[in-house]
Amino acid sequence: MPEMPEHHDEGSAIASTGAGGATDLAMSEAETLEKAPGGPDGTGPDRKARSLWSDAWHDLRRNPIFIISGLIILFLVVIAIWPQLIASGNPLDCDLSKAQEGSQPGHPFGFNGQGCDVYTRTVYGARASIQVGVLATLGVTLLGSVLGGLAGFYGGAWDGFLSRITDIFFAIPVVLGGLVLLSVVSNNSVWPVIGFMVLLGWPQISRIARGSVITAKQNDYVQAARALGASNSRMLLRHITPNAVAPVIVVATIALGTYISLEATLSFLGVGLKPPTVSWGIDISSASQYIRNAPHMLLWPAGALAVTVLAFIMLGDAVRDALDPKLR
Repeated sequence: MPEMPEHHDEGSAIASTGAGGATDLAMSEAETLEKAPGGPDGTGPDRKARSLWSDAWHDLRRNPIFIISGLIILFLVVIAIWPQLIASGNPLDCDLSKAQEGSQPGHPFGFNGQGCDVYTRTVYGARASIQVGVLATLGVTLLGSVLGGLAGFYGGAWDGFLSRITDIFFAIPVVLGGLVLLSVVSNNSVWPVIGFMVLLGWPQISRIARGSVITAKQNDYVQAARALGASNSRMLLRHITPNAVAPVIVVATIALGTYISLEATLSFLGVGLKPPTVSWGIDISSASQYIRNAPHMLLWPAGALAVTVLAFIMLGDAVRDALDPKLR
């Protein structure tokens, strides 16, 4: 009996299988497979790759910890700049007849030992704490990144000298150094405190920046740029810095909360910010002796300080998780 010729519909295509048979695919499906970039799911080599920063932002937008901490920090920054939005009183207006009294209409947090409104002072205290934390972090990050980056890039005698200087600063206890250095300062502004934090805080950022630059400069694209005759400044600014800055940002974000806590500690010990500056540390210090009779005086500024520090630490953890490829 003669073999009947195989007939196939015009709208089908034949794809051989590993078993030796044939699988009919609709022509439209075959065309889709041919046109899809790298495969049916569009995840092949033709797909546009995202950078580290775009990937990090993509992850941060979906991280509830980042969203919550970001909203808290945004609120704190707003009231630090415009405290009168939620507190209409003056933090320096006091009435001794109301000293240590509890919550009253119009004064939800009660009064402190001098008869000042605790709510108003808590709101206005955010300004000094945020200002010290942000400016100290910027100064530490800038100084530490420049010194550490140059040491990691050039190496040699400069790297050895900076490493020994860093070891000396690491050996100085921060609180003890603050007691010694700030005790001789009579200025009531925030600048001596910020200067002290920058002076003792840069070694940590410097070591992070140094290690990141040493790692980045060993990559192939840096070696290729060097072989093509790129100058040191171009390699450092265009190729190394963008790929070495992520660890510095993570450490600086977490350190910001630490500097706010350090300012409160120094103010509590009497060597940080001083009256008439309104600060959470000053209020905590003055309220500590009344903690049994009027705990509300200590509760609210201490709670505000704890929430602020926690928000910045949470933000730093979220940024670290987004920028560290090993945690993906």
